[in-house]
Amino acid sequence: MAQEQVSVVDAADTAPAKNWRAIVAPMQWLPHYRLQWLTSDIVAGLTLAAYGVPVSLAYATLAGLPPQYGIYCYLAGGLCYALFGSSRQLAIGPTSAISMLVGATVVDMAGADPVRFASIAAMTAILVALMCGLAWILRLSSLVNFISETILLGFKAGAAFTIALTQLPKLFGVKGGGEPFFERIAILAGQLPDTHLIVLAFGLGALVLLILGEKYLPGRPVALFVVALSIVLLSVTPLAGLGFKVVGALPPGLPDFHFPALRVRDVDGIVPLAFACLLLSYVESVSAARAIAQKNGYEVDPRQELLALGAANLGAGLFQGYPVAGGLSQSSVNDKAGAKTPLALVFASIAMGLCLIFLSNLLANLPSVVLAAIVLVAVKGLVDIRELRHVWRVSRYEFLVSIVAFAAVLMLGILKGVIFAVLVSMLLLIRRAARPHVAILGRIPGTRQYSDLDRHPENEAIPGVLIFRAEAALLYFNAEHVRATVWKSIRSSASPVKLVICDLSSCPTVDIAGARMLATLRAGLADAGIALRLVSAHAYARDILRAEGLEQQAGEFARRASVDDEIETFARDVDAQSAIAADAGPGTLPGEGKPA
Repeated sequence: MAQEQVSVVDAADTAPAKNWRAIVAPMQWLPHYRLQWLTSDIVAGLTLAAYGVPVSLAYATLAGLPPQYGIYCYLAGGLCYALFGSSRQLAIGPTSAISMLVGATVVDMAGADPVRFASIAAMTAILVALMCGLAWILRLSSLVNFISETILLGFKAGAAFTIALTQLPKLFGVKGGGEPFFERIAILAGQLPDTHLIVLAFGLGALVLLILGEKYLPGRPVALFVVALSIVLLSVTPLAGLGFKVVGALPPGLPDFHFPALRVRDVDGIVPLAFACLLLSYVESVSAARAIAQKNGYEVDPRQELLALGAANLGAGLFQGYPVAGGLSQSSVNDKAGAKTPLALVFASIAMGLCLIFLSNLLANLPSVVLAAIVLVAVKGLVDIRELRHVWRVSRYEFLVSIVAFAAVLMLGILKGVIFAVLVSMLLLIRRAARPHVAILGRIPGTRQYSDLDRHPENEAIPGVLIFRAEAALLYFNAEHVRATVWKSIRSSASPVKLVICDLSSCPTVDIAGARMLATLRAGLADAGIALRLVSAHAYARDILRAEGLEQQAGEFARRASVDDEIETFARDVDAQSAIAADAGPGTLPGEGKPA
């Protein structure tokens, strides 16, 4: 099956389109579509719909919207993504983190007006679409890589705890309340004596079925079975009269197409919300798409995914939905069900549309505690204990970064938490760039190679020579750190330094400030009677250094010159000076020659 998938992608890649066909996904795979794939796409679409209906109902309630709005997201988002997405199996719909983000943030913007709430949620999706389109035009897809994976690890865990805490009151059959995480805990703890035992038992039973189904029937629509079973139990038994809260009948029919009756400037805080949704949506979507694509032997286009995600959010916003993303769980369901192309999303949307038209009344007796159980099972995947343990073993510093992001979400909330995570990622990037490692080199015994003395104490230090290598680009914000490190090493050297060699092999580029720092370093070294030599500079770095006059000041830095070449030259000069001194004899001043 994977080989068939590769052939579609390879055929498209060998003859890339140069016009609008390059961005319309079906033009890439539809000419190579095989009729035998149609059955697989239909089955996958129906399976995805069976999985997506109960999950989308649960996520919509998490977002503070009527349950049918989650189905609107799947229906419109999937259709629009199929037109532009580069992934063959990615499934688009509401996700737990985005749903919680929307629900926790929009409630303050909308007050108690449900119509305004829905309009703000839809406007957020449209704003996400506009941001995606702008990022696509400006080719900003690589910017998401600046968000640290360890930051996201902690953020997702914090989001999982926050989301779970919003669902626990439904599980216990109590009211809940509060806004900050720890206030919610205190309120829930105070309400536990009022636990509705029948509701709790029903919810725990649903949890057990969902967890067992996830373990033993992966990729199957177990949630749909649990939903159907719960509806039957409340419809044919006296349970409905024992205090269960139910979803109620959904309005039949497809969502209306219209623009939200709001403007961006009318809603304070919607732009940061949309930006946070964009980050979450793009990171989650591209991560899921790459994981599925790697399994099936093809590649996704991160820039194209920006366009596709923008189209999906535009469709969701115009059809009364809220921001959507590609999630790994629903994409895995789609993939395991046999999806070959995005046509599976089209069939899933058709199936969901038919459910809205003909089956909406069947959900009237769906208990809210079952939706809470679905959310609880879904968010447990956000807490990656195995990866946290791995980060702990590899780097305690990175683990601390994850914990900081985790704590930020719990204390500040999801919106402020994700923005805080972005800021921390950027600050960490700047910190690392501003203080690059400056390796002091020594000769590897028995070779003509040089490496870091701190990491390899067995290396041989060259008497009278200090060799340093800045393991980063020399730029305006780190140049002073490099210069200070070199002087510190000179002062702590065991023997007087006569030559400093700057190895630029690990320095991809140098800006004007970096070049001037080297010129200042050379001048300071010259005043101290120390020479400076530059070796192994890359092409662009050589251009900048020559333009700043370093070649005239520090000598020619030929493209093939190495550290060992300079060491040999220095050794020859020392030997020559020693020979002159020995030939002159004792008591002779330099330049006087032999005594008569």
